[in-house]
Amino acid sequence: MNNIKNSLFYVTIIGGFTALIYWVISKGVSLEVGRNIVKKSVESNHWKDFLHSMVDNLQHPLAILLAQIITIILVARLFGWFFRKIGQPSVIGEMIAGIVLGPSLVGMYFPEFSATLFPKESLGNLQFLSQIGLILFMFVIGMELDLKVLKNKAHDAVVISHASIVIPFALGLSLAYFIYEIYAPMGVEFSSFGLFMGIAMSITAFPVLARIVQERGMQKTRLGTIAITCAAADDITAWCILAVVIAIVKAGSLASSLYVIGMAILYVIIMLKIVRPFLKRVGDLNATRESLNKPVVAIFFITLLISAYASELIGIHALFGAFLAGAIMPENNKFRNIFIEKVEDVSIIVLLPLFFVFTGLRTQIGLLNDPELWKITGLIILVAVVGKFFGSALTAKFMGQNWKDSLSIGALMNTRGLMELVVLNIGYDLGVLSTEIFTMMVIMALVTTFMTGPALDFIGFIFKDKATAVPEEIGTKSKYKILLSFATPERGKKLLQIANSLVKKQGDNSIVTAMHLSLSTEVHSFDIKEHERKMLVPVIEESQRLNQNVVSLFKVSNDIDSDIIDTANQGEYDLLLIGLGQSIFEGTLLGKILGFTTRIVNPDRLIDKFTGKEGLFENSPFDERTRHIIAKAKMPVGIFIEKDLEEVNQVFIPVFNKEDAFLIDYAKKLINNNGSQITVLDAGGEVKNTREIQETIRSIEQIAPNHIMIMNDRTLKKEFLESQDLMIISLESWKKLIESQSIWLNNSPSVLILKP
Repeated sequence: MNNIKNSLFYVTIIGGFTALIYWVISKGVSLEVGRNIVKKSVESNHWKDFLHSMVDNLQHPLAILLAQIITIILVARLFGWFFRKIGQPSVIGEMIAGIVLGPSLVGMYFPEFSATLFPKESLGNLQFLSQIGLILFMFVIGMELDLKVLKNKAHDAVVISHASIVIPFALGLSLAYFIYEIYAPMGVEFSSFGLFMGIAMSITAFPVLARIVQERGMQKTRLGTIAITCAAADDITAWCILAVVIAIVKAGSLASSLYVIGMAILYVIIMLKIVRPFLKRVGDLNATRESLNKPVVAIFFITLLISAYASELIGIHALFGAFLAGAIMPENNKFRNIFIEKVEDVSIIVLLPLFFVFTGLRTQIGLLNDPELWKITGLIILVAVVGKFFGSALTAKFMGQNWKDSLSIGALMNTRGLMELVVLNIGYDLGVLSTEIFTMMVIMALVTTFMTGPALDFIGFIFKDKATAVPEEIGTKSKYKILLSFATPERGKKLLQIANSLVKKQGDNSIVTAMHLSLSTEVHSFDIKEHERKMLVPVIEESQRLNQNVVSLFKVSNDIDSDIIDTANQGEYDLLLIGLGQSIFEGTLLGKILGFTTRIVNPDRLIDKFTGKEGLFENSPFDERTRHIIAKAKMPVGIFIEKDLEEVNQVFIPVFNKEDAFLIDYAKKLINNNGSQITVLDAGGEVKNTREIQETIRSIEQIAPNHIMIMNDRTLKKEFLESQDLMIISLESWKKLIESQSIWLNNSPSVLILKP
């Protein structure tokens, strides 16, 4: 009755008001009399009108800006991905993407396309949007600097950092003396040109350096700590010097700039003594994700914008204000991480690539059309490397570091990356750098950043040592060695429980290694130790409860798949255990399988498709990472899917064919070490016909009677499956269960899938 009533109401309302709209429009036509309205004839070509409308829409400033953003993000991500694959920071790829989209390549070979996508009148919008991205990025950089770490670091790092600024600064200023007359823009004083050349030579890209240190697993070493501290101190010092240089350039002389510098000092004092305590109080009251609501976030964003605005008004650039606003944020790491998450994705993924491309649009490599210009470019690169690389390395050596660490510090400090481009763009906007010098310096930034990785590899090759990522305890081949790799502490505890069940009574004749790898993009260098403790301590505590000795491994990785495979293969492990995604048993029926959403079509058909983040997998129940590990690992691999595993007492092993015979060896280990009760299902009729399987089962029965039972009834009852703690199945048999949409999957216990 209610449905009929609702339908009548709907028809009445829609019909009545539609009629009213039509009547008003009809009556309104009479109001057009005397207004000279030109109406299109009936013969008008509607298709041409539509096309003209489309062209007009494409030329609208907003449409052009959106097309630019889409193109820039796609090209930047593609180049960033490629350079990560060849072992370079993604920032290198994004910088080159900007040059490719600029006049140096696309503009040269596809001028019409370039003029359509990047018309001159649209560059102002692109510039301002990229500046917003830079402001947010510098805010994040400021937050990522841990001032407490800088306060407590050794004298060595401060000396190396300041030497790595003053030496290249002096060399850059000296170089400016020789090239000023020919290459400086007309009307620019030598002091302005020279100071900018000096500061451009002195910059180190702290974010890129920190990422390289993480990716190479150096963050916990003395070398990594010194390098990160040097870069952080370098960042703060260089930005302060840059603020002074900008003040001098804008004021026109050192004397005139004293007012600006005085105002800047007053501004910094206010930020440190008044604003910082206020923000700390707000942060202490709102340190959780739940309490960090929109009004609180607004307070911090307004602080950022006011700080950037104030520094721009004073004359030391908005980016310095954004950097300082980030540096005075509450020191609570949890709070900073939450806030960085809110800002970082938009600034780095969407807005920052706009800055790279805007820089690329200014970079005209085609202007370097004379051998003399390329000689100057080579000289700039040489001075930059000598000043930063050798200046830092020799200072580190003088401070007592060995040659390997000294040269490594030099290579890391020579990384310029994005920070160099920021300085160069400021100089270009102020008119201090000509287009030719700007292009030469951009090339220098690319070369010095690109050479960091190969330089570290070469230094490592020259000073090769016998250190390896594989623990020293892993030595004798006679020991049974299990490596378990886990993503979360909870998953690690479950994998450890299975490993313990396989080797519990073997004592010194077995080694269990618990390994956690974190993506370098997800862990900040200053949080490494805390993150390692968070990941490993629960697993170590579980090992103590189980009375199982474990070797723990932690690494910040750029490629988790490859590092798992390399560690497993180099350590010559006998078994690799990995956990996958979420349980297949969450929610109703199957819920989720291996981290992918399962769509239930009807009760008779349990699995329709596996879809999710990695796409559609029609022929494999595993994601790309798991398949890669299975294919490359040289030892047996166990893939664990968990359903509230409490113990490993009741174990069910289906045998479908002769190739499943190896599963009985794992049954033997579970019985000998854990006293497990094993039920072997002769699912394919092969157990009674395979002599090897029968002999293994007989040998088990002689040692541990009543611990293994053969079942021939293939119709498994729900009660039996629910009584089991674990099902162990071969990889090929598991695939067949998935393909056949077996009813077992609905009631199965936790599953260990084994690849021999």
